[in-house]
Amino acid sequence: METTQLIWIIAVTLLALLNIVWQLDLQTRLKRLEERYRRLSGVSVEETGPQVGVGTLLARIDSVRDRVEKLENIARQAQATLGHTVQGVGIVRFRALPDVGGDQSFSLALVEGGGNGVVLSALYLREGTRFYGKPLAAWNSSYPLTDEEKQALEQARRAVEGAGQEK
Repeated sequence: METTQLIWIIAVTLLALLNIVWQLDLQTRLKRLEERYRRLSGVSVEETGPQVGVGTLLARIDSVRDRVEKLENIARQAQATLGHTVQGVGIVRFRALPDVGGDQSFSLALVEGGGNGVVLSALYLREGTRFYGKPLAAWNSSYPLTDEEKQALEQARRAVEGAGQEK
């Protein structure tokens, strides 16, 4: 055998080995790529092909879009409802009469964000306890408020304004 033939045989053998290594590397990369695709789309390339995988993704996107719209509607409804709920509470305990019990009497203010609500007062007296309620509209009452009721209303206002600043 001649030297040139031997060199050619060695060169072709090396190229064949290099080709085998390259093919193995390409197969490994393809397997990784298919695995990523399957995780992304949830569809196997072997089963359906890339077009169906894209269709599945588009269907999922539409489904997610519908769910987001529903959640936005629920959030709007909740926001509208929350505007009419009690957002501020203030309570002041006091002694109605100097010689009767401890701080058994109280004034309780319950208001929503616009200052609408009610002030409830309970007076602990010798004869019993009396309850009074005064409506509120825009932080004011059509009935005169006692000092304790004004304090409770101010506490409720600070609670509402403090909650607005946290946002």
